[in-house]
Amino acid sequence: MLAYTYIEKGRFELIEKPRPTLQKPTDALIRVTLGSICTSDLHIKHGFVPRAIPGITVGHEMVGVVEEAGSGVRTLKVGDRVAVNVETFCGECFFCRHGYVNNCTDPDGGWALGCRIDGGQTLYVRIPHADQGLTHIPDTVSDEQALFVGDILATGFWAARISEISTEDTVLIIGAGPTGICTLECVRLKQPHGIIVCEKSEERLNFIRRHYPSVVAVRPEECAAAVARHSSHGGADRVIEVAGTDSTFRMAWECARPNAIVTVVAMYDRAQVLPLPDMYGKNLTFKTGGVDGCDCEEILRLIARGKIDTTPLITHRYPLNRIGEAYRLFENREDGVIKVAIYND
Repeated sequence: MLAYTYIEKGRFELIEKPRPTLQKPTDALIRVTLGSICTSDLHIKHGFVPRAIPGITVGHEMVGVVEEAGSGVRTLKVGDRVAVNVETFCGECFFCRHGYVNNCTDPDGGWALGCRIDGGQTLYVRIPHADQGLTHIPDTVSDEQALFVGDILATGFWAARISEISTEDTVLIIGAGPTGICTLECVRLKQPHGIIVCEKSEERLNFIRRHYPSVVAVRPEECAAAVARHSSHGGADRVIEVAGTDSTFRMAWECARPNAIVTVVAMYDRAQVLPLPDMYGKNLTFKTGGVDGCDCEEILRLIARGKIDTTPLITHRYPLNRIGEAYRLFENREDGVIKVAIYND
């Protein structure tokens, strides 16, 4: 089968690999019906993920059908349509039992798919701990509707949840890339008083204005003034940083009101600094880290009820045998791309 593979820093290739087999009773084999490309895949390509192993098949955003299930798999059967969680987790360790599945202590725990074990930019993928890492897709939900559930939607849902948003709050979201838009979808569920989205790309600002007319969409140079104009207490009550640059990290705490919550979802390619003398007296609470993908079942229920719709993010579609073209488009942000769906013929 064809598999898009991490060869070395700066180089992915589409090569032939054997179909994977089950290794443990808790494994399942999935036939991938639809996948996507994530910015984290680009981070692997450019060497920003030291734990990524050369030779692995990349890709962790996917949906598919159960082809085989190990004897220890209890909640799935052959033929089930499933969304794949970006994280594999045992469900039994201290962190899993407390809902922090990103920190699962199992050898395959955390972000393993497409990083430390073969991922899903191929036809078949083995999923460890399948009962935890796969979620049934309701019959009324299409593959495209479910495509982002296991990663960027789970990230947005988690970020909105830990930000403790109330109906009185003004929420600033920094970054309107795919994860930022998914975060916006999930923040809207909290029905805050107001939402401001800051983004430097005019194409993506126009996307926000077109699909979310009640949201205030501004460029970075307009952000501080817009926050002051639309908030009541000297800054945003909640800030969610999804962009991942030096300037947006600083913007996040500068635009927050005193005693606000700043949730950092972005993945940075270098260390950031908290200038504590500058922020002294703001009494901010920072929440940081990778997604804890515990909410996929609830997200799928919300999609089935029409409360979340991320299908407009899919701007381009490519077959697996043209995935190299899809990567070039996505990495260079050409032709108004937001997300690319990769399908198997």
